[in-house]
Amino acid sequence: MSQIDEWVHMSEIDRSRAARAEARTRIEDAAARLFAERGFAGTTIGEIAAEAGLSKPMLYRHFDSKQELHLALLERHRDELAAAPIRELLHGEGDLDTRMKAMYDAWFGYVQSHPYTWRMMFRDTTGDAEVQAFHRELQRRQRETDIALLREFVPGIPEAELEPLGEAIRSSLYGLALWWLDRPDRPRELLVAAMVRITRGLISTVEGPGAQSPGTEGPAGRS
Repeated sequence: MSQIDEWVHMSEIDRSRAARAEARTRIEDAAARLFAERGFAGTTIGEIAAEAGLSKPMLYRHFDSKQELHLALLERHRDELAAAPIRELLHGEGDLDTRMKAMYDAWFGYVQSHPYTWRMMFRDTTGDAEVQAFHRELQRRQRETDIALLREFVPGIPEAELEPLGEAIRSSLYGLALWWLDRPDRPRELLVAAMVRITRGLISTVEGPGAQSPGTEGPAGRS
């Protein structure tokens, strides 16, 4: 094969990959909208394909089943939702209070940018056991993240209280996000301020030299 033929061949492969990726994105976007609006049980593969502007056989080239598509969407957005807030908290600049605001702003920013996905993730009523197990795992991961936040920045909290307090933060985040989706005219800053106030309240109840007050440098801010 000549160098020109090789370039042509590689170009065709690149176009094929790009087309496949574009089709997969269309499928996922269409599925997210329909799952959010109608739920898992109320959405068919045919409806997803039609919404994406593709045939059912084309959709099945990417996903073997509706369940596989649903789980792929949940996994993708779970990971994306978790990444930005943790990065802001652990690696952002400024004191704890500044990083806390940046973390919650990143979290609610993702929710604002993906309203269909958010409804799908937390309002879905499917009876599918694997999907329900995913939701429980999603909640566990968020709770563990919030526990890690408390353990890192509020070391004076008794160990036995960390899990219920982590659940309190998780429940507050999810509850505010769902409340916001029904009131999209409310500014994001309002929800960020509410979560910061909730977290500050937790921090303020901890006594002892190990506890940090908002506005002081935490471990992640040290060199």
